[in-house]
Amino acid sequence: MAHGEKVSTRNPVLARELLHGLADLVHPHGRIDQENTLAGYLTGIRVLTNGLSELGFTGGAAELTRGRLAALWMSGKHRPVQESRARMMLRRLDDLQGVLRPDVRELVDGRRFVSDRRRDRKYLQPYSETEWARLTEVCRTAVKESYAAHRLAVKTAESARDPREGDGWTDANMLWLYAQLGPVEAAPFATWSSSHPSGLPRTRFRWRRSWEAAKLFPNVSTMLGYRLLFGVYTGIVPDGLDDLGLTDVDWAGDRTILLNYIKGRTAEESRTLTTRATRLLRQWTDHSALARQFAPPDAREALWVRYDPHDHGPWVTRPATVTTIRQWVVDRGLMGDDGKPLAMNMHRIRTTYDSMRDRRAWAGSRRATLDPNRSPQVEGDHYLKAGTPKQRELVDEIIAEAQNDMLRRAEAPVVLADEDVAVLVRDYPEKVAALGLNDEALDALVGGARDVFTAACGDQLSGLHGPKGQPCPARPWVCLLCPLALFTPRHLPNLMRLRAFFARQWDQMTQAEFMGVFGRYDQRLAELLAPDAHFTSKALLAATAQVIDDDTELPLRPEEGTR
Repeated sequence: MAHGEKVSTRNPVLARELLHGLADLVHPHGRIDQENTLAGYLTGIRVLTNGLSELGFTGGAAELTRGRLAALWMSGKHRPVQESRARMMLRRLDDLQGVLRPDVRELVDGRRFVSDRRRDRKYLQPYSETEWARLTEVCRTAVKESYAAHRLAVKTAESARDPREGDGWTDANMLWLYAQLGPVEAAPFATWSSSHPSGLPRTRFRWRRSWEAAKLFPNVSTMLGYRLLFGVYTGIVPDGLDDLGLTDVDWAGDRTILLNYIKGRTAEESRTLTTRATRLLRQWTDHSALARQFAPPDAREALWVRYDPHDHGPWVTRPATVTTIRQWVVDRGLMGDDGKPLAMNMHRIRTTYDSMRDRRAWAGSRRATLDPNRSPQVEGDHYLKAGTPKQRELVDEIIAEAQNDMLRRAEAPVVLADEDVAVLVRDYPEKVAALGLNDEALDALVGGARDVFTAACGDQLSGLHGPKGQPCPARPWVCLLCPLALFTPRHLPNLMRLRAFFARQWDQMTQAEFMGVFGRYDQRLAELLAPDAHFTSKALLAATAQVIDDDTELPLRPEEGTR
C-alpha cells in the first residue's frame, strides 16, 4: 500500500482478492510504477466493491455473475478509468487464480460500458505525406548525428588517460573517466580548486557533466530519435514499443530480427523486421551498450535505457513525457504543414504507417484524364468515342487485355508448402488442367527444372508477356502476378530479396512513382510472405537470413539499380 493506505470497503473479501490482482500489475510484474497511479487503482477497488454492495452483492470473485457486473457498469455512476481499472484487476486475478466464471470473464474482456468522451472526440488523422517525410528525415538526422558523436567520444576516451595524472581534467580525460566509471561525480577524484593543476571548479564540472556524458551515454533526446524512427519503420503500437526489452529481440543471423511485443488491447505479437529496422535496432543496441554496463541490473534489459540525471535518474527506462517530446520537436525545428511545431503523437505514427501501407496497395489513379480540366466522363463521352473501325478494334483489344489482366491479379497465388506433385494435383485441379501439363512436366515444374528467379514457371514459351514461342522477357517481379507461377519454399530466399529490393525502391522513389511501377507486385508479395499464411515463421526467418540487401542479388538492368 502507498504509505500504509487501507482500502475502506463494504466487501473486504472481494477487495482482498482484487488486491492480489493489483499486486501483479505493479512493477516489475506489471506497468504500474507510480504511487499516484497505484492510489487510483485502490480507489477503483473501493468504487467496485461498494457499488456491488449497493446492489446486494457481498461475496467473492467466484460468486460474481455477469448480470451483477453489467448492472453496475451500465448504471453510469462510474468514470471510464474506474471501469477500466476494475476490468484489469479482475482479468489479472483470473489469470492468476482462475476464479471467474467463463461468462463473467467474457464480459470483463469485452468492450467497456462507460465511454471515454475525451477519447471519442476526434479520430487521430494520419500525418500528411510532407509531414511524414519531414518527421522521417529529422529522426534520421538526429540518429545519425548522435551516433557519430557517440563513436567519436568512445574513440576519444580510448586514447585519453586518467584525469588525476598527467594533463588533468581535459575534455578527453573526462570522457575517459566516464567510460571507466560511468557518469560519476568528480568530487572523489578532483580537488575543487581552480589553482590546483588537476583540479576543476565545481560549477564548471556540473555544467559539463550532463553535456559530456550524453556523448557516451544516450539521453532522452537521443533515445527519442531512435524510438520515433523505429516507430516510423515498423508501425508497432506505442505501448508495444515502450515496453520492449532485450529478451524480446530474437536475432536470426546478422541481418534479421524477430521482434516480440505486447499489444495492449490484444496479446503478444511478433514481427520479422525489415532490413532498415533491423539495422536501426542493431545500431541502438551498440549506442546504448556502454550505458548498460553501468545501469542497475533491473534496467539493463530494458531496450530504451538512457542516462538522465534530471528525471529521477540517472538511469531511466520509462517512456518520455509529453512535455519532453514537445521540446524535442521544437529543438529539432520539426514543423507541420501549418507552419507550427508538429503535434507529435505516438499513436498517430502508427495510424500514418498503416495509412501509407494501405496506399502502397493501391495501384490506380483517382483521376486519369488527358486534360485535368475535364472529368473522365466528359472525355469519354466527347473525345474518345470517335475513331475509325480499326481504331475501335484496337481499343476493344486493349479493354479485353486489361480485363484479363485484372482477372489474373484477382487469382490467388499457387503456393505449395512442400515440393509434392500430388499436393499440386489435389489442391489445384483447375490450375493443372489449365496448364495442360503431363506427369513428366508436372515433375519438372515442382522439382525445380522450370524455375525462374521468384517462382516455377508453367510455360516460359507461352507468350503471356512476350512473343509466343520465345523465352518470357518479364522482369522478376512480374512473376508474382503471373497465372503460370508456382511458389514453393525453395523460392523464399529470392522472394525475400525481392522484398528488400522493393523497400529500397520505396525509399528512393516518390509514392506515385512506386505505385505505378511496383504497387500491385508489392501487395502480392506481402500476401505471399505474411507469417504463417503460406510458409512457417521459421522458414521465413531462415530465408531472410540469406539476404544481404544488395542489388547484386537480383537479375537487374542498370537502370533498375537502387545504389
